[in-house]
Amino acid sequence: MISERDAELALSPGFRWGTTLLPGDDITVDDLYTQTSMNYPSVYRLEFTGQQFKDILEDVCDNLFNKDPFLQQGGDMVRVGGMGYTCAPKKEIGSRISNMTMLKTGEAIDPGKSYVVAGWASVNEAVEGPPVWDVVESHIKGQGTITQAANQLVKIDLS
Repeated sequence: MISERDAELALSPGFRWGTTLLPGDDITVDDLYTQTSMNYPSVYRLEFTGQQFKDILEDVCDNLFNKDPFLQQGGDMVRVGGMGYTCAPKKEIGSRISNMTMLKTGEAIDPGKSYVVAGWASVNEAVEGPPVWDVVESHIKGQGTITQAANQLVKIDLS
């Protein structure tokens, strides 16, 4: 989404469906659809401040780790692209997400600066953009072979 939608950061839902591909496997259109099939696939391109981006991550994190089980909404943590961060699930909302860093520059995410963000699976009304399967297909075709190095971009703080 970052390269195809000319964005600095990306958000993707934390789904747990689809098949697993092993290194060296071909990626087929069927594989792509099993990972992205849904009825709100538009890949938006919007500006968020660093603070708004942090607030989104904090809100999703609170849905998962709220101390009151009646306020937990389940699901998975939203996936991010273009940045690393630390998540402290045992802390209170507003204090769970820290050390937000731009991968491209190594600079800290500035709460007052605007960043171009691409994302999909928005639950907001009237989201515009191409469907995610077209965006991902275009990226894969442009890359040819997809590789992903192991990384530690998201750190978990259980203190």
